[in-house]
Parts: sequence; C-alpha cells; structure tokens
Amino acid sequence: MVTLTCHLPSARADDSSLFSPLQKALSPHVGPQDAVMVVSSDGVVLARINADMPLIPASTLKVLTALAALKTLGVEFRFNTDFLIDAQNNLKIKGYGDPLMVSERLQSIAAALAGKLNQVNHLILDDSFFKQPMMIPGRGASSQPYDAPNGALCVNFNTVAFTRHNGRWTSGEPQTPLLPFVIPKIETTGLSAGRITLAADSDDALQYTGHLFRYFLNQAGIKTSGAVLRGNVTPGTDRLIWQYRSTENLGQAVRALLEFSNNFIANQILLVMGAHVYGAPATMEKGLSVLNTFYKETLGISSGSIVEASGISRWNRMSAQAMITVLNRFQPYHMLMRQKGGQFYKTGHLKGIRTRAGFLMDRNGELCRFAVLVNTPGKTTRPIMQIIERHATRPRK
Repeated sequence: MVTLTCHLPSARADDSSLFSPLQKALSPHVGPQDAVMVVSSDGVVLARINADMPLIPASTLKVLTALAALKTLGVEFRFNTDFLIDAQNNLKIKGYGDPLMVSERLQSIAAALAGKLNQVNHLILDDSFFKQPMMIPGRGASSQPYDAPNGALCVNFNTVAFTRHNGRWTSGEPQTPLLPFVIPKIETTGLSAGRITLAADSDDALQYTGHLFRYFLNQAGIKTSGAVLRGNVTPGTDRLIWQYRSTENLGQAVRALLEFSNNFIANQILLVMGAHVYGAPATMEKGLSVLNTFYKETLGISSGSIVEASGISRWNRMSAQAMITVLNRFQPYHMLMRQKGGQFYKTGHLKGIRTRAGFLMDRNGELCRFAVLVNTPGKTTRPIMQIIERHATRPRK
C-alpha cells in the first residue's frame, strides 16, 4: 500500500498562511464553478476554495446516503423476503426492498423451498411494501442500467445482461438464464451485447422477477402450473412457510453501492430507510425526509438540497464543506469505499460534472479528507487530485 504523509501547517485554522503552498498550487485549476477542500487527519484545513458553494455532487452523494443508512438501520441490518402459501396452493412472494436479490440468491432460495414444497399453482408477487408509481428525480425512461426502476421485489438490479453468439441471443452471465420474453426488448436496443434495464415501469420489472423465480423453482424440482401474477398477501389467511434473510448485511450492501456506484441500490436503501422510520409503504417522500433530517439535524448542514439518493439528479446540491462534514462521520466506514493505493474514494460523473471525495492515508495510518467538486464542463478532477496527492505526501516541517 502506498502511504502518504499530510503536510500539517503550524498556523491556526483561521490563519491565511494556512493555505500555502497547497492553496496557491490549486487555485489556477479551480474555476468559479468548482470547489475543493482538503483537511488533515487532525482537522487542520490544508486547502479551501469555494468550499461553501452548493454544487452538483453527482455520485459522491452516495457517501451521504450510505452514512445515513448505516446510522439509521445499522451495519447488521438485513433485508427480508417472505414466502407464503394460500388456500389455492399459490406461492406468494412478498418483497421488502432487498437490493441484492441476484440470480445466485434465487437459486439458493429455490433449493431451500424445495424441502418444503413439491408443487404450486400461481406465483403471486406482492410488491406493496413500496408505493407505486415511484417517481425518482433524475431517473429517465432509457434502457440504460442507471435508469433501472425501483421496487420492493426486484432481481438483478432490474437489469439483464446479454450477448449474441453464433446468431443467437444468450445470457451475458452464466448464473442467469436469458428468458424468452425479454428478447424482444433486447432487440429494440440495437445492441449486440451489454446490460440494460428491462422497463421504465414496475410492471415489466415485476414480471421479470416472477419469471426468473419460476425458472429457479422449476430447476429445483418445484412444479409451477399457473401464471405469474401481481397480488397481495392476506394476513391471517396465507401461511408463512419461510422468511429469507439476506445473506449480506447492510455494510456489505453499502460496499456494493460504493464499489459499483449503483443508483438502484442507493434509492432502494433510501426507500427502506423511509419505511423503517415512518412505516410502510415506502415512498420517496419518507425516504427523503429521513435523509434530509440526517443531513440537516444530525450533521448540522444548512446549505444545499438533496432530492434523491444516488446523485443522478442535477437538482442535488452539496458544498465541499458539507462533503467534508459527511466524510468526518464516514471515516469509521472508509474501508467500504473503493481503494487505490492509499486512497479511499468515491467518484461522480454526469455530463459536464466530475467529482471525487474520500480519504488519503498518511504514513502513520491516519486519514486526510478531501472533496473535489468540478462543475465546469470539459474539466476533470485529475489535475486537482495530482496536486493534492503531491502536496499531501510532503514530509512535515
């Protein structure tokens, strides 16, 4: 691991000499729509340029979402999915927003259910834990994975991977079958390989979930003679046969969120937070109330605005100072971030926007915090980060 030593000025935090030489080196590279703040491991401000200006954070906003979730739900929180049988021998599946319900999990679930069931009629999917329709600011209706719709019962992040081999469509991942009903949707994209979201609405996404569940149930030896339907669990009548608890805890879900910058995971977690605090059904309003209360009251940040959890919306605004405040509280969880050498970081990309925030490790194993928000089209964070890293590695005077 590369180790870094943060240069700690001897001046007080409010002394103008504090900002040399790092401030002077950075200034030519930071435009009027950009902001930078760097703070040493012991809280000394090493550079501060436009740090109070609310700017578009892009996906660095996910650090705030992750922190709020870890504090609200707890690192060991796990998502549930209920499996019930009704009087007509229909299998009902009720979801509670598990963001990591992937093919491998479905295969394990089917194997567990095979010890309890031989045959069922219809598969009835209950996604009422999330209120639909779900409007997420910044999410479009494209087939791109970043526009995947959210729901209480989803699989594979509401996306499908595919490729074309010898003139035939095949799955892009060995653990997932390519279901016939998705092929017409793939063909409309004009792509020969890739990953897309199947739908801009929850109905098609729920059908995909149901058909994939049915595939794995059949593979496990459970016969399904009926259709895939949307419906609701009837309390007191339907019999709970098993409750699946996610194999990954929230800390692991946050690691996936930050590693892959997954918009779907971010807003799933937001919605579950809202329902946890205010009760079901989950709504964006409830989730945002929890997130903004944490941002304003727990962290004490008065500037900016948060309109969703992933950073996809250009209406989100945060300052570099606010991001540093978030990082101060996120430091115990810094190992959940992507790591390169001695840097733990989260990046953000939107058209004309480039951002980066995280930690630099010094030779004593302590962490400096940095926030770089570039809102000038055509610019990147690279030259700014090179300067920060170069100056941060200077030995103490």
